[in-house]
Amino acid sequence: MTIMQTTSILSFLTFFTSSLLIISTIIHPCSATIPRKLALVQTPATILKYHKGSILHGNITINLLWYGKFLPIQKTIITDFIKSLNARVSSPPSASSWWQTTRNYKGGPRDIHLGKQIVDEKCSLGKSLKDSHLIHLASKNKGFNQISLVLTSADVQVSGFCMNRCGTHGSTRVNKGHNFAYAWVGNSITQCPDQCAWPFVLPTFGPKMPPLLAPNDVGIDGMVINIATVLAGTVTNPFDGGYFQGPATAPLEAVTACTGIFGSGAFPGYPGSVLVDKKTKVSYNAAGVKGRKYLLPAMWDPKTSTCKTLV
Repeated sequence: MTIMQTTSILSFLTFFTSSLLIISTIIHPCSATIPRKLALVQTPATILKYHKGSILHGNITINLLWYGKFLPIQKTIITDFIKSLNARVSSPPSASSWWQTTRNYKGGPRDIHLGKQIVDEKCSLGKSLKDSHLIHLASKNKGFNQISLVLTSADVQVSGFCMNRCGTHGSTRVNKGHNFAYAWVGNSITQCPDQCAWPFVLPTFGPKMPPLLAPNDVGIDGMVINIATVLAGTVTNPFDGGYFQGPATAPLEAVTACTGIFGSGAFPGYPGSVLVDKKTKVSYNAAGVKGRKYLLPAMWDPKTSTCKTLV
């Protein structure tokens, strides 16, 4: 990827806005991918077209499969985030107010609920996974109006991880059953935190801005950003016929259309103006359950056709 070595910001942005990876699945020929270098990409203003396909709405269950070793506190940070998407907190802005933007897409309210959790700490398929492995793991936790989310630990390698993506979502069918939606996100802390945990890590390439102080854990907070991205993409475009712009094989979706934006005034390399806790100095833009703080990416709002930020 020689473009990474150029000093031209225009070329840099052009490359990454057109470099979403094409992922093969059993039924659908592709799935949406979170491109690496979230920090350094700000896509142009865009309009996400509804392609008249099925989208998820109503009560949606998120089933988790923990692949590899996660500390209890790491699991709690992530499960608390998922619970926060429906919870009312006393100090806005909140994770639930961020999620409410999905209500502006066709179908109305989308209420997220944490479902079944499976732990595969011993890595039954090894520590080097392909997309077919992710689909196999996701199929253990599938269901109607559910999202099967596979989370891989820091020592697990996944095809394309860091090279092209930080996470992905797609859909497939197993044993002639109904199509089901799945997603995957990996912990990048030992493999590519500068690419998949920005803005908490100084990027290797592109504009150099001081990294923000993570509110919880650098690797896990990076995962939260990517989990938020794939969940928003999954509910609004689960089967390649929902909201997106561009080809279905490499779509811009609810959050990837606003990549690199976390607060007002964002530009390539700068996440925008966010909140800073006076005591701990951590950066955030959304409050969650149990007093937790999170940094969440901007989401495209179909009512205003703009990338909506919480601050």
